[in-house]
Amino acid sequence: MDADIIQVVDAVSTAKDVEPEIIFDAIESAIASATKKKYAEDIDVNVRIDRQTGDYKTYRRWFVFADDSRELEEPDFELRMIDAVEIDASAQIGEYVEQEIESIDFDRIGAQIAKQVIVQKVREAEKQKTIDLYHDKVGQLVGGVVKRLDRSGYYLDLGNNAEAFLPRRETIPKEPIRPQDRLKAILKEINIDLKGPPLILSRVEPSFLIELFKIEVPEIGQNLISIVGAARDPGLRAKIAVTSEDKRIDPVGACVGMRGSRVQAVSNELNGERIDIILWSDNAAQFVINAMSPANVISIIVDEETNSMDIAVEEAKLSQAIGRGGQNIRLASDLTQWKLNVMSEADAQEIDEHEMQKIIDLFTNKLSVDEDVASLLAQEGFSNIEEIAYVPIDELEEIEGFDEKLVAELRERAQDQLLIEAISTEEDLDVHGPSDDLLELPLITPELAFSLARAGVNTKNKLAEQSVDDLQEIEELDEDLAAKVILQAREDWFKAGEVIPDDDISEEELGSEE
Repeated sequence: MDADIIQVVDAVSTAKDVEPEIIFDAIESAIASATKKKYAEDIDVNVRIDRQTGDYKTYRRWFVFADDSRELEEPDFELRMIDAVEIDASAQIGEYVEQEIESIDFDRIGAQIAKQVIVQKVREAEKQKTIDLYHDKVGQLVGGVVKRLDRSGYYLDLGNNAEAFLPRRETIPKEPIRPQDRLKAILKEINIDLKGPPLILSRVEPSFLIELFKIEVPEIGQNLISIVGAARDPGLRAKIAVTSEDKRIDPVGACVGMRGSRVQAVSNELNGERIDIILWSDNAAQFVINAMSPANVISIIVDEETNSMDIAVEEAKLSQAIGRGGQNIRLASDLTQWKLNVMSEADAQEIDEHEMQKIIDLFTNKLSVDEDVASLLAQEGFSNIEEIAYVPIDELEEIEGFDEKLVAELRERAQDQLLIEAISTEEDLDVHGPSDDLLELPLITPELAFSLARAGVNTKNKLAEQSVDDLQEIEELDEDLAAKVILQAREDWFKAGEVIPDDDISEEELGSEE
């Protein structure tokens, strides 16, 4: 009985709060490592310790391959079946055969080797225990004491033998952090690599700001107030958007607190970061106006196609609206997820006048009306010929000075203009219309062929060069049909053995067509 092994397992397991089985595995690895050093050749050693008595035996082992196998690459670790049965008559292909060899004394193995192996195993076990404990807490707030620091960051003790790392890049600029300081941070990610600390923290993520408000504002935990989003310039300024389903509750006031106590507590934790609390609105323009606080917005133009807004403010307030280094506009843009363009009231008016003149010129040229009529249409919000051709008649008749006769004439001219443009397009298709080889494809109907041609895909070869995403704007094509017509167009490529473009058609689809 080797009592030394049992004593080591008990002592280390208790001290490190690690399962005894992990320590047994570590000692087996240490004995095996020391045993290998006795042999000139490289061998595979397996050590098995009796968990009750501490006695152990040492074996040399080989992996067994079939006699005709060509996979053998390391003769010191592998045997063919014909040789394996000489060691163990019950040998099986794909398993190990073992031969007992002399065991070395546990107290005679290299102390340093044993220590290194055991320490490494214990560290791995501790790290895995920490990962298991925190794997579902990513994005949550944690707190700990700063144990030590180095050039790359700070190591925090979270309790229960859990250690976390706060990289310097994840700290608020210029905040003083010293050993024994108690810090809060957000658990940003878990490092499953065996090297380095398992828990990575951050104090600069917007979610850290949100979690701090959840602590300071009980109404958030009670689901009376919701935090919609946050944007930060860490250590300098932040914006957070809040709302409430209960009209009796002022979400902004609740987050500010009595005499600013709640927001001040959050600001103190963020090294004095200034925080603007914004009232969220489901109206995008109103939300942006709120987010631009403290600047007052005079006018705002929304362009949904480009997901942008043009914001006009007083000339004297322009610098305030933009903020130092563009800080205010940048945070407002991050918070609202809109691209924001800030300008003075005079610049905005100039742009409006330019856009209005373009619309007026369009109507005067296309509808053959005078500038007064064109201006009235533009002022009422009409911006293209299609709107005038198909808008309900009563909407046009509501315009001051427009009678039934004028409205009928305008609609007729607008519809004629659209017809002229359509004929022009069809004439262009006579020159650049679908080719015969495109029309001959089985799945291509004449209607679909002309739709493809209008999109610039007027030959079989051009169709073959497309991807499914390229054809998404064509109404007659869903993803499945788009993939099939492209593959039909590529049939000649397959026959010639040409390289197929790397697009979003799957290998299964390619295989089914071939």
